[in-house]
Amino acid sequence: MKSIAIIGGTGLNRFPDTLSSKAIELSTPYGAPSGKIEKLCLKGGDVYFLARHGQPHCLPPHQINYQANIHALHQLGVTDIIAVNAVGGITSKAPTGHLSIPDQLIDYTWGRAHTYSQQEQDNPMLAVQHIDFSQPFDAELRQALIEQGKALKLSISDSGTYAVTQGPRLETAAEITKYERDGCDLVGMTAMPEAALAKELNIRYASLCLVVNPAAGKADKEITMDDIRAVVDTGIGEVTRLINQTVSQLKSAKN
Repeated sequence: MKSIAIIGGTGLNRFPDTLSSKAIELSTPYGAPSGKIEKLCLKGGDVYFLARHGQPHCLPPHQINYQANIHALHQLGVTDIIAVNAVGGITSKAPTGHLSIPDQLIDYTWGRAHTYSQQEQDNPMLAVQHIDFSQPFDAELRQALIEQGKALKLSISDSGTYAVTQGPRLETAAEITKYERDGCDLVGMTAMPEAALAKELNIRYASLCLVVNPAAGKADKEITMDDIRAVVDTGIGEVTRLINQTVSQLKSAKN
């Protein structure tokens, strides 16, 4: 039986239109997750929900306890994670307001606890793992999102490369030029180490990106949080519609 979790990003620290919810508090060997995990009853079935940045939104990307978040979901028996990310658009594949289901990423972060393969005196971890990370996002979970997005006639891309940066500042125009040369279509701050940690625990993981602004140097004006919030407020409805439809499809599929 599939057990699905939603990790909410900027603009989605609470999931709307739930039939019921129950807060779950648990601890992990890696400390506390970003906040209480909620078990939600959606029209399509039950899911777990975790606000990546906390409730209220207060944790910057580089200070999120990604190890605890993913391990907590693992402890609950989660098999599939749909991670929502607010990102900047670099190429023409990622206009503002667009949804993207990336198939690749490049990790530009540093200093984040990025694996469970580590040993500490008072907390023996998993044995060293060299996971195959050729495909960082699960193909079947991605395809479910893509199919439901097309069925809903949403503006959605079925591929793209996500540049994961350290944050919390936005990028320079020169950095965006570099990422574009590297082959990136999107830029955000939170897909790593989430994707790798999920892979280590054998949890299927896919990213659902809402493009909230043109990346630095891709527009003729300054990037402002007011402009980003306006896009989030408009686009988050499409994000939650897509999640509801995908959850319903995944729950009804034969396991």
